[in-house]
Amino acid sequence: MLQKVHRYLERMTPERPAVLREMEVYAEDNDYPIVGPLVGRYLYQMTLLTKSKKILELGSGFGYSAFWFSLAARGKGRITMTDADSKLKRQAFDYFKRAGLQSQFVFKVGDALNFLKRADGPYDIIFNDIDKADYPETIDLAARNLKKGGLFITDNLIWSGRVCEKKQDKQTRAIVEFTEGLYGDSRFFTTVMPIRDGLAVAVRL
Repeated sequence: MLQKVHRYLERMTPERPAVLREMEVYAEDNDYPIVGPLVGRYLYQMTLLTKSKKILELGSGFGYSAFWFSLAARGKGRITMTDADSKLKRQAFDYFKRAGLQSQFVFKVGDALNFLKRADGPYDIIFNDIDKADYPETIDLAARNLKKGGLFITDNLIWSGRVCEKKQDKQTRAIVEFTEGLYGDSRFFTTVMPIRDGLAVAVRL
């Protein structure tokens, strides 16, 4: 039923800019995971509501979520992206250039957690979409690098329903541990929403 609801909502979602739609087609054709338009629009909305300008992404891929952040922040945005694959950096900047995005982009090639440990926060938003086994370690690092009232947004908290199964692999257990840890951390007020594959939104108190 939940998948049917998601497909319905995606059908209802307004058409995106041409380059953004191109990114969605590329992801589908190459079986590359992206947050998709439902989460993308939410990221856009949160950026507008919080008037966020300084944004950090942990695990940026070829720039899909950064595109949505930039659309909302426009020329005032400073978006720092991270990913281990240098090819994704070139791909992302090609999309950004062709779309005429106005934000300032920095793409750090390497381990996102290592970058976060020495990041120049505080940030307005930290978006977390790295290897799931590393999720639990991000909580304290995000708390140190967010401004008061900033948002720590994390993707894949439902993990295709695997978090509900009794037999869990390493990544699934890490997501469950992360979810419990984030809910129990007094530095955040957290809500997990069943958008697409589950989205945690935690406000830095």
